[in-house]
Amino acid sequence: MDAAILSEPKVDCHVHVLDPARFPYQPNTHYAPAGQEMGTPAQLRNVMATYGTRHALLVGPNSGYGLDNACMLDTIEHGEGRFKGIAVVSNDVSLDELRTLQRRGVVGVAWNVTYYGVDHYRDAGPLLEKLAALDMFVDIQVEDEQLVAMMPVLARSDARVLVDHCGRPTIERGLDPPGFRALLELGGTRRAFVKLSGLVKFSRIPSPHRDAWPFVTALMDAFGVERCLWASDWPYLRAPTRVDYGVQLDLACALFPDASQRRAVMWDTPRALFGFGERAAER
Repeated sequence: MDAAILSEPKVDCHVHVLDPARFPYQPNTHYAPAGQEMGTPAQLRNVMATYGTRHALLVGPNSGYGLDNACMLDTIEHGEGRFKGIAVVSNDVSLDELRTLQRRGVVGVAWNVTYYGVDHYRDAGPLLEKLAALDMFVDIQVEDEQLVAMMPVLARSDARVLVDHCGRPTIERGLDPPGFRALLELGGTRRAFVKLSGLVKFSRIPSPHRDAWPFVTALMDAFGVERCLWASDWPYLRAPTRVDYGVQLDLACALFPDASQRRAVMWDTPRALFGFGERAAER
């Protein structure tokens, strides 16, 4: 790993916090992260300090907490400006509830199509209208061809879009299937941003996941470096193999070898996009 990346300013655009000792999981949760999947706010702060990550976008996990955002909101509240959040909400959440979340540091809501399926969001058009009115994001995680089915509802909205983990394409199908083409076309709208992250979720070979690199290159070409974001996906829920933060930074050096390119993807774009201020950045 290029040691310079440790001192370069960084925003991690996809992490989770899980602290069931202070914020118990929901009793009906479909999955309860445990062991090395745990990621308490204190552990996250230690990881960030060790690797020089100044800010993080906290994404509410469906695992453990469902629609309960309490752990994430508490982390933001006590984070001294280090954190913003993506909340998990019901499709019929009210405008006032979204305003309250926004005042507490939430910049968007998560749509986990990989878990809930496409049909779950058939009636979510009004939610997108509310997000657009508040200039909030919809942060969508899809895989394979799911984005094709989601495009009509996204296209009818003016809401800004974040796409998780390169759209989780199917490696064997290459760059041309409808799902990945839809993602590349979304880049042309200039209201969408893509997280160049989560390669372990769709690569078929060990780190540094070279079979996924052509997808990253295609996304950078389609979106432009100014609409691409870096993320670690810490603490790696349900990862199919071991993942380490330092290895993720080493991979970032390989994917973005130019220092100015790294600064755009890992600092300038996310810092401006999510409204991170100077106070915590200078600590």
